[in-house]
Amino acid sequence: MERDETPTVETAQMDVEVHYRHAYLLDEDDDCYPDGMLDDSPAHPVGIIRVEKGIAFLITGLHTGTVSFTVAVADQDPGADLEGYEDIVEISFESPSGYISLYESGGAGVHGIPSLSAGPGTYRFRYHARGMDAAREKNFSDVVIDHYFLQIWPALHSDPVVLKSTSSYFRYWLSAG
Repeated sequence: MERDETPTVETAQMDVEVHYRHAYLLDEDDDCYPDGMLDDSPAHPVGIIRVEKGIAFLITGLHTGTVSFTVAVADQDPGADLEGYEDIVEISFESPSGYISLYESGGAGVHGIPSLSAGPGTYRFRYHARGMDAAREKNFSDVVIDHYFLQIWPALHSDPVVLKSTSSYFRYWLSAG
């Protein structure tokens, strides 16, 4: 969906409580939490985000505590923030309903995000991470150390890709498979 105009973007920013280094997105049509970590894409691993239909598992550097999340839903590719983040990956995601929410580990808290711009269908997720190494070293914190930025826009299904990889913790997850 290439256009010459500026993308329309709706953004939500939130502090999210994580446990066991993760949060996840669930489609409104999905009524259960993931049983465990989803598998990474074997042919094109991206490490820190793993998806199945209606579910996305988002890995964080902090084990337990508060992390910062910004979610931006756009009507077309808004462009990556290559300067503001250390690690950036992309992956396709299928939403049966067109509505997803960000869940804290174990479903302890739920954060609403803007409705997906094209309703049900296939989207591209671009997951940006900053501060994963520092958060991993601290392990537990109520002060925000790591920051995540998830961009979402409608797109045809394509292979996962790593756009930027600088942190050692990201490289760990990339090789962990």
